[in-house]
Amino acid sequence: MSDSTRIWSPISYDRDGKQVDCLRLPISTDTSAYGWIAIPAICLKNGDGPTAVLIAGTHGDEYEGQIALMRIARKLKPADLRGRIIILPSLNFPAVQAGRRVSPVDEGNLNRHYPGRAHGTATEMIAHYVTEVLLPMADLVVDLHAGGRSLDYIPCALIRPGKTAQHHEKLVDLLRVFGAPIGYLTNGSGGGGNTTLPAAAERTGAPVLTAELGGGATLNPSGLQLAEQGVLRLLKHIGVLPRYDVTEPGPVRLMESSTTDLLVYAGTDGLFEPLARLGEEVSEGQLAGLIHSIDRPHNDPEQVHFGRAGLIASKRFPTLVKRGDCLFELMQDIASSQTRG
Repeated sequence: MSDSTRIWSPISYDRDGKQVDCLRLPISTDTSAYGWIAIPAICLKNGDGPTAVLIAGTHGDEYEGQIALMRIARKLKPADLRGRIIILPSLNFPAVQAGRRVSPVDEGNLNRHYPGRAHGTATEMIAHYVTEVLLPMADLVVDLHAGGRSLDYIPCALIRPGKTAQHHEKLVDLLRVFGAPIGYLTNGSGGGGNTTLPAAAERTGAPVLTAELGGGATLNPSGLQLAEQGVLRLLKHIGVLPRYDVTEPGPVRLMESSTTDLLVYAGTDGLFEPLARLGEEVSEGQLAGLIHSIDRPHNDPEQVHFGRAGLIASKRFPTLVKRGDCLFELMQDIASSQTRG
């Protein structure tokens, strides 16, 4: 363990067996000067072998991954394993408790704080622990997400482009094994850029697969099933569950979303009336929706158009919008030859 991290745990990652406890995030408040917040953690280990780190609850209002990892933690036994699995179903626990994207402790968005700081805010301390303690151990990291309150996603999985052709092909293989209908490449230009967990993992070389499984702060049953079965397939793929029976993945459509012009934003405040559906193929210039002014109801609504052609991977969930809110995210197909870096 890194000496600089301020988070500690009774769990020993080198001990065989199944350990169920927590990470202890130090917090000092008016009513608890030397207190800590418990971040639930499960570690299963059986001898030598690969290490998989499974994460959900980076954002507290995304639920498919949280429940999928709870199910997996209850289901697996050390005898099933060859190696080690570390499961964190609610990594940003304060946000999970509050059902919010960001932490109520410091308003921190965990997936915008990597690589974190040992002596930073609560959210920065969590990011630092993942970066300095968990990532160096990992042969695979799975980070399960959804659209939260503001977005709805078609179930999909994503990777960042690999640094070498060999590394990139290994990541593309993870997309195919996980088995989401859509697997896409992104450099994070439309979101967290270099402040996300996958960006931090590039320093250690740990392969990271991220999944988007639904949205609207609701539970998508198909996203939940994909999360559970996809993670089990990945664990078998890397050799942690060598004898475990898993379902076969379906076909994966390889796409990309690495430029900001594939995102559609609100140019004004108002009530958004979408004129395209999640999963729909749209053309450049097509009318995407209307924004109706609530303080100037007699004015014609503002038209919003798609700047590029593509498939709608996510759309805004709430109707009330402000200027700068993301309304749609598009993806475009890539040739198989382009997936090799």
